[in-house]
Amino acid sequence: MLDYQHLTITYTHQDRVARVTLNRPEVRNAFNTQTMQELVQAFQTLGMDDRLHAIVLTGSGSVFCAGADVSMMQQSIHYTEEQNLEEALFLSDLLHTINTCTCTVIGRVNGAAMGGGVGLIAVCDIVIATQTARFGLSEVKLGIAPAAISPYVMRKIGESQARALFMTGERFDAERAQRIGLVHAIAPAEELDEALEKTLAELLTSAPQAARVCKMLALSVGTMPHDEARRLTAATIAKLRVSPEGQEGLRSFLEKRRPNWITSIN
Repeated sequence: MLDYQHLTITYTHQDRVARVTLNRPEVRNAFNTQTMQELVQAFQTLGMDDRLHAIVLTGSGSVFCAGADVSMMQQSIHYTEEQNLEEALFLSDLLHTINTCTCTVIGRVNGAAMGGGVGLIAVCDIVIATQTARFGLSEVKLGIAPAAISPYVMRKIGESQARALFMTGERFDAERAQRIGLVHAIAPAEELDEALEKTLAELLTSAPQAARVCKMLALSVGTMPHDEARRLTAATIAKLRVSPEGQEGLRSFLEKRRPNWITSIN
């Protein structure tokens, strides 16, 4: 594993779960260019690790991510339009990297998420947040817009909610975040890790390669023309049924035993 200045990466559950922690608590885990570069490297590397059932993305301290840090905003004042374009494209590429990471990504939202922090949440597959977490798409208050993150946020919360939240820039709580689909589960701060462990326990009983295929289907088939989806889904299930995992899963079910990918969770 590479060394990261702004991230901490640890492994648990017999190296089947990786945790990526934004480790800049002094600036509320806001990201700068180096942080974004490190996140891209980390998710590209972890996505290729077939041992992994899940990657947990979280923040150190009491905040998940405050979005872009002040130094980036100060620098952007003096950027040309072309320089701003380059930076925005890099953020878009970061979000695409996490969104399309083949492994399941779980957002452990331990506190506030603002601006780009909401974008990070939007590209997670499963999001568990503390009840006291606060969220905001506050770019409009700065005379700008949540442009780079908007495709991912809109897919999560829909056009109606996006139109309201993008234009008001208002802050909202975890209960509203759950109602609109940004967050899947909420828990008291002291029970956040317990809720995370329950989700991991479910994931660790799923066949790891099949789970990656399931993510691919969830990301793609909803926007495919019928004939294309028909061919892809039929070919996918046919391939899975004859795969080692598919054979083991079906045999273990018929033989009333646990499949070989289920081991001790701790």
